[in-house]
Amino acid sequence: MSLSTFKQKYIDFKLVLLLAGFYLMFDLVLIVKVAYMRSYMHAPEGVENFMWSEFLVHNLLFDYIIVVSYMTLIAISTKRFLNKNYPWVKIISIHTLFSILIGLIIRFVFDFYSIIAGRIDIADFNLRKSINAFIYVIDLNFLIYFAMIFIIYTYYYLRQVKEAEKRHSKLESQLVNTRMKMLSSQLQPHFLFNTLNSIAVLTDMDSNKAKDTIADLSDFLREILYNSDRNRITLDEELRILEYYLNIVNVRFSDHLKITKDIDDSLMVKKVPAMLLQPVIENSIKHGYSYDHTDLEINVSVYQEEKMLVIKIENNGALISETHVQLMQKGVGLKNINDRLRNLYKDKFFFEIRNKENSKGVETIIKIPE
Repeated sequence: MSLSTFKQKYIDFKLVLLLAGFYLMFDLVLIVKVAYMRSYMHAPEGVENFMWSEFLVHNLLFDYIIVVSYMTLIAISTKRFLNKNYPWVKIISIHTLFSILIGLIIRFVFDFYSIIAGRIDIADFNLRKSINAFIYVIDLNFLIYFAMIFIIYTYYYLRQVKEAEKRHSKLESQLVNTRMKMLSSQLQPHFLFNTLNSIAVLTDMDSNKAKDTIADLSDFLREILYNSDRNRITLDEELRILEYYLNIVNVRFSDHLKITKDIDDSLMVKKVPAMLLQPVIENSIKHGYSYDHTDLEINVSVYQEEKMLVIKIENNGALISETHVQLMQKGVGLKNINDRLRNLYKDKFFFEIRNKENSKGVETIIKIPE
């Protein structure tokens, strides 16, 4: 493994800076504490004899560099531990050993520097005194070490959580797209079958109208194919696609069908599921006509209600005898709408087909987040 590959795989410089910043903060707290004790308290002998020059050399030049370098190596080892799924008992035992080892390393470097700098003659070096100095701060070294280990594990854990969320979001997005394409492929043949039946009827009745209907169907299918990769489109685009379909059904039903729209122009840029209105209106036409309802009026209205976009399709046709759940089980187009809404918005939507309160027709209510 090359050095650059090793750095990229095991060394996280953001984590190194985080550890360096934490230990710098510890040194700053120590400076403030010593300064306060010397100014306002009866300080112990060690504090009274405190020399700032020695502090800069010992704590910053040696202690700080050693600790940050050591903890960088520990961070690299920790990442390897996590990658290899070592048991926690083994990891804790290793870190306990390392927490003791860092104190010994600092003590060794400090004693070596003292001998090299001539502050201590090698003949006068007292091993017992050096060990006592190590024992004196062993608890502090232990706490600092495990505080930094906590930072390392927290950092890696949060990064893993973030990466897992990204993977989950990506997989969820891919799943949504896959489902939407599957549902679209189910919806388009269903619509095409019904429209071709209409054209077949028109062929015998009026060939010119049949040709116009084929042209509208061509434009409609072109729009569908153009938007096939988009789960949601603007309301303006949806209405434009719907217009081709309305041209088709208006030719078939002639003067017996009237469709009106009541839509706020400011909502035209709002996003709605592609091919949402056409199957709802198709259902209204299919079930609205009856022996007692030979003339049908359908009104499409879109408005805002709190933070929801409300789409309401009303007709003055025959009442429905089935419940909304029963209708979902019967119709391909309606079930398709419900599945797409749930796929896009989870449980944050409302979809219901019901008789109007005055019992003069049927209304379809769809509420989706803006």
